[in-house]
Amino acid sequence: MAKATLRTCPNGHQYHKSSDCPVCPVCEAEKKPKEGFLSKLGAPARRALEREGITSVKRLAAYTEKEILSLHGIGPSSLPVLQRALKEQQLDFKNKKELYG
Repeated sequence: MAKATLRTCPNGHQYHKSSDCPVCPVCEAEKKPKEGFLSKLGAPARRALEREGITSVKRLAAYTEKEILSLHGIGPSSLPVLQRALKEQQLDFKNKKELYG
């Protein structure tokens, strides 16, 4: 395992990291929503959805599960969170009934 190095982000936060990932954990924590379905996801999954412009449950319902899983940062553990968010709004992933009905 690589040794953690002390880094400073452009905003001046200092943090230790052992990976090549350039993301500052302090900045990420500050950006995390306090409520809503995005607040229940890990940072990589949240960033993946935000990159696609998926910031609402209604927008999420326009995608298939396969499309969401194909996004870099989304893993199988994110799906139950997303499915619950859709269900709470009486929505579902696109084409789900066609695929499983």
